[in-house]
Amino acid sequence: MDEDDRMMGLTLATIFGLGLALIDRFVIDLPDQVTLAGLVIAYLAGGVPAAWEALAELFGKFRLDIDLLMVIAALAAAQVGAALEGTVLLALFSLSGTLEHRAMGKARRAVEALMALRPETALRLDADGMVSEVAVAELAVGDRLVLRPGARVPVDGRVVDGAGEVDESTITGEAEPVAKVAGALVHEATVNLHGVLVMHVTKTLAESTVARMILLVTQAQAMKAPSERFSEWFGARYTVAVLVGSVAVYAVLLWLGWSQPDALYRAATVLVAASPCAVVISVPAAILSALSASARGGVLFKGGAAIETLATVRAYAFDKTGTLTTGRAEVGAIVAADGQSEAEVLRLLAGIESHSEHHIAAAVLRAAQDRGVTPAPVTEVQAAPSEGITGRDAAGQIWAGNERMLARMGARAEGAAFDALRRESQTLVYLGRGAQVIGAVAVADTPRASAKAGIAALRAAGAQDIVMMTGDRRTVALRIGTGLGLREDEIHAGLLPEDKVRLVDALAAKGAVAFVGDGVNDAAALARADVGIAMGMAGSEVALQAAEVALLSEDLSRLALAHQLARRTSRIIRQNLGFAIGAMLVLVTGGLFFELPLPVAVIGHEGGTLLVVLNGLRLLRDPIRVS
Repeated sequence: MDEDDRMMGLTLATIFGLGLALIDRFVIDLPDQVTLAGLVIAYLAGGVPAAWEALAELFGKFRLDIDLLMVIAALAAAQVGAALEGTVLLALFSLSGTLEHRAMGKARRAVEALMALRPETALRLDADGMVSEVAVAELAVGDRLVLRPGARVPVDGRVVDGAGEVDESTITGEAEPVAKVAGALVHEATVNLHGVLVMHVTKTLAESTVARMILLVTQAQAMKAPSERFSEWFGARYTVAVLVGSVAVYAVLLWLGWSQPDALYRAATVLVAASPCAVVISVPAAILSALSASARGGVLFKGGAAIETLATVRAYAFDKTGTLTTGRAEVGAIVAADGQSEAEVLRLLAGIESHSEHHIAAAVLRAAQDRGVTPAPVTEVQAAPSEGITGRDAAGQIWAGNERMLARMGARAEGAAFDALRRESQTLVYLGRGAQVIGAVAVADTPRASAKAGIAALRAAGAQDIVMMTGDRRTVALRIGTGLGLREDEIHAGLLPEDKVRLVDALAAKGAVAFVGDGVNDAAALARADVGIAMGMAGSEVALQAAEVALLSEDLSRLALAHQLARRTSRIIRQNLGFAIGAMLVLVTGGLFFELPLPVAVIGHEGGTLLVVLNGLRLLRDPIRVS
């Protein structure tokens, strides 16, 4: 029997005992033994587990728990002859505790659901073309696997042969299947719908998509939001104040001449009325519901703090390549310097770019493969952020990059062919050796289908500033940005990583800012922003580590929906805290200065706790979905 079933069983036993007592009081007279048995069952089922946990907290961590207040109040009620009221308190407290536990268990079950997505075995293809079934844990980078129709992808990899469609809804939330051909990435736990695919393993089980998702969900459970920390801090200290205050009320009433039963009854009423259960549970109920809803929609928040901060964001800064664009660039024109051939330019460029994960590198490698060009062997490769890449081949040092790299190397790309290339609104990659330019290629990227709608949705949701940042040339940036509905003053080109951080700083001076990116070059800006948002689980590991939010799919429309969810969560937290504190003040006032009956205090307290839990659970009905 798991924890949920155990708690539900105890709750049902408590309600059963309460039912017998209520029948005896309001319907028919039951034998005294039956009524007593009902009360004993309710007190044992509803009180003993709570008392045990409260005492464990008290003696193990030296911390008073709210459960202890409820048990003391129920015992006090029984002591003054109000055992039925005490039973009502325990029944409602047990029921609210069960609902709270189930709400909190959503995040835990989300991890369990992710684990269940993983297949246990895979079909490995050996060098002789023989297929054998092996455990997924045994797979290594470089293995080739066969994916039959209906098979779940065992680890992250890249398709090397075959064509078909893959259902990625379990990871990204996307309803439409995604076409896969040779060169396309496939992610763990997605489903090959039809066609036989052969894939090359690029990540082991411990590093694949589901492993990263599990890590993010686990981190989200551990990282508390500011309001969540407040409610926890408040509850721990206020619990002591309530217990001390109730004892003080009892002592004062006795001093004023009240009878011992009446003074104890009033003190028990104040104890119940002042207990901060609703305040303590109001924030986590909303936060965990939002985390669960967003995860089902393909957005992972690294904790409640990210949700609360995203709700306050007024400005969004986007990286261009791979974020606002598809990142699947294509090589257009190739220009070779005098004495060089286009094939040689492409061979050398593919050799050095084969060591890079940049989108332009992928475009160059695809072009080389399509033209049957074998990349040149290049070693000692080093990346120069926002400039390019350097390395060494058989003839010495070689480099590839943009105009910054060109200037740093003291090289000049002269001639009519290079001039024509520069006039195009495309990304240029120069290839050279020292101060000599060997050639250049023009690479064109296209905007994401969801980018324009996503930006429009953010504007409609009230985003005051939306900017695009890129290290690319301004002509290229204008072609992409204006097509997405951005004004020229919202497009910033020719930027280094530190320039992006500086621009994020300037935006942050006006209010909370979010930065959306997917590459190594974006890590500093992601970390500097109030909310860093990593684009796609296929994004760089550095970007995912630096960000507070990860968009599992590459659909930017989900960003606006995530922003709306964050705002709704913030509203529900305010509603819950306002209601919980307000109800507590009313009940305490009634308990101290008016003849507030204990049953009313019980119903008001536990009813308020149930209401804030149910109000938080409303977010579960609203997962992020794109119709």
